[in-house]
Amino acid sequence: MQIVVFRLGDEQFAVETSRVQSIADMMKVTTVPNSPSHIEGLINLRGSIISLMDINLLLNVSHGNNDKTNVIILKVEDELVGVSVNQVDEVLEVEEKDIQKLDGDKAQACIKGIVNLDDRIVTLVDIDKLLLN
Repeated sequence: MQIVVFRLGDEQFAVETSRVQSIADMMKVTTVPNSPSHIEGLINLRGSIISLMDINLLLNVSHGNNDKTNVIILKVEDELVGVSVNQVDEVLEVEEKDIQKLDGDKAQACIKGIVNLDDRIVTLVDIDKLLLN
């Protein structure tokens, strides 16, 4: 399975490349009044209006360095959704057997598992459970 590794603050996360439509530089965000706190606003990507989610809030990760430079456009059901990240690092090939599953704690429901690379740990996010709950 291929994954896209991205950074939120000092931590690294990943999503499956099969869910990624594109990766773009951060762009102008139009705020939406009275929207939930995890919705940063709307972006215009090549003529398509897409909701931009604050994945830090959804994953309960400290904002730390709030300098978000990239947007990952994900396909969730039949919709495109953007998540803003500090930086997209790389695309990796990982084997299913290399993904450590976490025990079913409800707070961990949106985490598919942990990938232990030589020098770092990457958290694999289940984007459906994260964005559809």
